[in-house]
Amino acid sequence: MYDVVLLTLGSERDAPGAGCGSGGACCGGAPEAAPDRPERCETPRVPVLACADALTTRGARVETVTARSDAEIDEVLARLDAPPRPDGLTWPDPDSKVRLVVAVAGDAQLRAVIRRLVRRYAPPPSRRPADLADGRTVPDLPPVGVLPLDPARSTTHRDLAAQLGLPRDPAAVAAAVLDGTPRRLDLLRNDGGSVTLDGALLGAAAEDGRPLHWRGRVEVDDAVLSHGDDPLLACAIGNAAGYARLDDVTLLAAPDPTDGLVEVAVAVPVVTRSRLGRRRVRLEVRRARGRAVSVLPRDEGALPYLDDGVEGQLTRKRSWWTESGAWAVWAV
Repeated sequence: MYDVVLLTLGSERDAPGAGCGSGGACCGGAPEAAPDRPERCETPRVPVLACADALTTRGARVETVTARSDAEIDEVLARLDAPPRPDGLTWPDPDSKVRLVVAVAGDAQLRAVIRRLVRRYAPPPSRRPADLADGRTVPDLPPVGVLPLDPARSTTHRDLAAQLGLPRDPAAVAAAVLDGTPRRLDLLRNDGGSVTLDGALLGAAAEDGRPLHWRGRVEVDDAVLSHGDDPLLACAIGNAAGYARLDDVTLLAAPDPTDGLVEVAVAVPVVTRSRLGRRRVRLEVRRARGRAVSVLPRDEGALPYLDDGVEGQLTRKRSWWTESGAWAVWAV
């Protein structure tokens, strides 16, 4: 039977908007709680306890861990290491008897764990081993179980677990981890040192929610969606479909996290005039699919974006590329 680690990084209750695994604390603020704000994530959430009970009933040895920093995430991931290799590289064990379940309040927390897996197992370019697959910079990462901490949200928020049709009930998650098979999925890496599981949406909005124009060069492999002269309302980069729509506009047509490609779209307002000379504005959506995408902002100032639900600002060129089948989830 398996040893199962139930890893919790905090919840939306404990850390609203926190991007755990980005160098900060998992439960909000500094790694150590302030005297006037004690830690609130010592007690596991109800879904975690229910999943632990279901796993224990099946004979698994279960440990619950709450990580508050990248270092504490890494301590858990070290249990997935293979025996030492002759080349000295740290490598995942394909026959590990340890299985990992990540309790998540949002896609950002799942991304935090996968990001640390990539940091742990990606070999330096100068030490690329012969057994690393062509077109990949990381080996097959160990599969993870995904335990949504808010199962009821599946009908109102299309998180990645919902998009993939993964179980949300704790007992069903436990069954998938013990009896299921790994479903391998594509991963987007970027030259900023992070990863994307679902997608990113670049663009700014006014206080009333109206999208604001910005300019940037957007390239997908050899295709240029914008040379940097057009006013853009949004740019969607999709591994999955979380950012496929912007209000009532379809940006991404058919993003697929298993096809080895990233789908990219830009929304461009185009001004036309009717026969009577009336000015009209229609939205043109340009799309392309490929292995890599780059975005180079042309305006002064920072370009806001969301990446797997984490807010950020882009001030220089950023490139994403696809790692086909690099990560995996336990699925029935």
